[in-house]
Amino acid sequence: PIVLTSGNRSDEPQCIDNQDARQRLSTIADYFLMHDRDIVNRIDDSVVQISNQKPSLIRRARGYSPQPITLPEGFNSTTPIIAMGADLKNTVCFAHRGQAILSQHIGDLENPAAQLDFRNSIELLEKLFQIQPELVAIDKHPNYLSSRFGEQYATESNSPLFKVQHHHAHVAATMVDAGLPFATPAVFAVALDGLGFGDDGSFWGGEILLADYRSARRLARLKPVNMLGGNLAMREPWRNSLAQILSADLWPSLQTQFSELEFSQFLNTKPIANLQKMVQRNLNSPLSSSAGRLFDAVAAVLNICREQQFYEGQAAVQLQTLAERYHPTGNEQPLPYQLDDANSLLEINWQSFWPSLLNRLKVGDDRSKIAWLFHYTLSQAIVSALCTLARTHKAQKVALTGGVCHNSLLVRMLSQGLAKHNFTCHVASNVPSNDGAIALGQAAVALANCN
Repeated sequence: PIVLTSGNRSDEPQCIDNQDARQRLSTIADYFLMHDRDIVNRIDDSVVQISNQKPSLIRRARGYSPQPITLPEGFNSTTPIIAMGADLKNTVCFAHRGQAILSQHIGDLENPAAQLDFRNSIELLEKLFQIQPELVAIDKHPNYLSSRFGEQYATESNSPLFKVQHHHAHVAATMVDAGLPFATPAVFAVALDGLGFGDDGSFWGGEILLADYRSARRLARLKPVNMLGGNLAMREPWRNSLAQILSADLWPSLQTQFSELEFSQFLNTKPIANLQKMVQRNLNSPLSSSAGRLFDAVAAVLNICREQQFYEGQAAVQLQTLAERYHPTGNEQPLPYQLDDANSLLEINWQSFWPSLLNRLKVGDDRSKIAWLFHYTLSQAIVSALCTLARTHKAQKVALTGGVCHNSLLVRMLSQGLAKHNFTCHVASNVPSNDGAIALGQAAVALANCN
């Protein structure tokens, strides 16, 4: 077989210089196709899938960027804005005179080469569209490299700085993509992703918001659990399974009722006592309501990417693939869960979910059925929460957003469940649901607050 691919190592931008390619890729590529024309603007491959019978962009780059996006009716501010996006799947966005120019996919800013590309993209788009920003929008996360650069940019250009909460930016990008006018009343927004810095200083990732372009208020969430080892929890799914087991007070049952499970025996090889002490002492184990970590937890119990993920979202992707092998009969019921009142928030609690899942493993249920039931249970829990919230809040539009909403099975289940209760559902199609559209959302929120 012959594999033809763009010239880059994993997590790095493509080489755009012939000599650079020879040096950096000599141990990877057997042959190089060279050209005597210099590449001025590095643009990655675009990635599109069909979700809910519509095209859905996962990565917006070649063929799409930098084509301007027309902002919906009512965005009348003439203040030129630059939005710096997030640190993962970074893009930057310029907004001016009713249009937004979203850059091509730049990548993960932890990589020095991506940071350089980030700066070069800003300079190139400023020249190409002749925009001099007068307002800078950034994510509220204090340690994002994109936010730090935005602060520096604002200082050097003597421009005001506007901070946008991560999930509000997700929602605003979805609203722009749906063409919802500036004056649209607040909508329900289901924001499901890996992590985002919340208004209360904690890590969000499984939220239901009431949001318009100007502001957003959290109404519900997935019950937060500890991220054991901090960032390690994003790479090692078993840590999230253990965190869920500990949160549900199931560790004693795992040693007795479920001791024969292969998963239980696996956990017994880990330093459980030390990890429990970390939770008790609040050491390197921050609480998070992340939907992404919930997917990791279920995947690890089912022995998918249990020890380690080699790319972002690997466990969730493989869990969805496993679930799609199951052919539902139409008689399936969701696994148990609770809707609790927690500090004025509606909270989806998984305490009763986990023993039910473990019981299904114990009696030998097919893993694909269990994976499907998890997706179905999550969709039903979210729909139930929205129906409960609709008794108080009159919104009938629902924006589904965040990287988890690239899971086409979950989106289909949510869309069907919401339609039964007369909700109108919006999912981004022309921009990504993931962090690739955060900059667009930041720009829309900043513009809305200028109107």
